[in-house]
Amino acid sequence: MKIKEAAYVISSPSVEQCPKPDKPEYAFIGRSNVGKSSLINMICGRDALAKISASPGKTKLINHFVVNKEWYLVDLPGYGYAKISQSERKKREKMIQDYLRKRETLVNIFVLIDSRHMPQKIDLEFVNQLGEWQVPFTLVFTKADKEKPTVVERHVKAFLDKLRETWQFLPRNFVTSITKKQGRDEILNFIDDCNKAVKEKQNEI
Repeated sequence: MKIKEAAYVISSPSVEQCPKPDKPEYAFIGRSNVGKSSLINMICGRDALAKISASPGKTKLINHFVVNKEWYLVDLPGYGYAKISQSERKKREKMIQDYLRKRETLVNIFVLIDSRHMPQKIDLEFVNQLGEWQVPFTLVFTKADKEKPTVVERHVKAFLDKLRETWQFLPRNFVTSITKKQGRDEILNFIDDCNKAVKEKQNEI
């Protein structure tokens, strides 16, 4: 898939205020400082589509971007928020949960995992929660250029091994690097395949 155009649409405080559900949607989420905005910009081939902040946890709303006028890329607030109040945390958690469980055109969640670290409890808990909600997702291991390939490989394997303890089938996963544009084509091809499957399903109705 080639990205011909990508444009910001709207930031919504609730799923009810999101754009009309008339296109397939792919959401990106991860804990604070996982490199989400940089990954979105790399995927879309734009330097400043998603705002990158020096302070983690700056994404507060459900941000929609339309790509090639065909599908939505959705930037969600992170989990494990840095320096916010308990009430604000609960508010964001409800907003994210409502979106993940109620948005009918949501095709896939890309869950971003920092490949520099061994499995983190917060990431495992979030992935397991998606499993309980039966929300389709894939894993995206970020910042692969920040560690030696052998270290990244070990951390990815450790995370998948943790999932094997409770999951019968492992989710698909991608390893990414912003500087090398690693994983970009694979993620876009995956989205392209999903979009084709959505169209085929619509044609059958």
